[in-house]
Amino acid sequence: MTASQYPRLIATDLDGTLVRSDGTVSERTRSAVLAAQHAGSVFVMVTARPPRWLHDLSDLVGDHGIAIVANGAILYDVLRRKAIRTRLIDPVVALDVAQAIRTAIPDVQFAIERPDRYGQEPVYLNRWPKPDNTLVAAVEELLSEPAAKLLVRHPSLHSDELLALVTPLVGQRVTASHSGGHGLVEISATGVSKAAMLADFAAEQGISAAETIAFGDSVNDLPMLAWAGTSYGVANAHPEVLAVVDKVCPANDEDGVAAVLEELLQPLK
Repeated sequence: MTASQYPRLIATDLDGTLVRSDGTVSERTRSAVLAAQHAGSVFVMVTARPPRWLHDLSDLVGDHGIAIVANGAILYDVLRRKAIRTRLIDPVVALDVAQAIRTAIPDVQFAIERPDRYGQEPVYLNRWPKPDNTLVAAVEELLSEPAAKLLVRHPSLHSDELLALVTPLVGQRVTASHSGGHGLVEISATGVSKAAMLADFAAEQGISAAETIAFGDSVNDLPMLAWAGTSYGVANAHPEVLAVVDKVCPANDEDGVAAVLEELLQPLK
């Protein structure tokens, strides 16, 4: 591979892809990302995480300082801790969707991510520590303002099962997806996806899809993987991902993203 063939844009999901199962980023992966940036690639993290969960990875964002978070609802400046662009769910639409879901699936629990605040119902089974300024309230209050994501959790269903139930209930009013198997579906505004925000970011950098490689592991990564010129699924990825990607790399716990970047860099050394 010549320097001209090296990807100009590297886009990767985090949890289950770049990040190991224990929540860490290995030194091997950090070194590979920094080497790719030094070789001239723009590296961007594209994740379902909310903005506050990117601050510990600020050393990876590069000079541009940008990450795509909340499944593409927010273009976020990690270094300045500021949302640059948002695509939020209209409160009226979100509440209508939430009521339709609860009527059909009474055991669901709701939470929301706004660009600057997390909120949840009192009964919501939170798998992570809540921020100090968490809004704990009924769903009507949670959705009184535009949200980046409406989180729908079920205490026993797999995310695939829950998504299959939720999708016909919401129709085209919003976009529903998931990023793992923990009984959680994530709802965004119509048209919001990792791919849509990534395409905008790439265009602003003067980079085409053909010059982009993307890594992912879950259902919410599918649009991004389809958009990129070359797509990689980690070996531990969801079966739907492994069925459509161009290439499969080692699992997240084996530093699969780093392995690919190291291989791509070899001809440049």
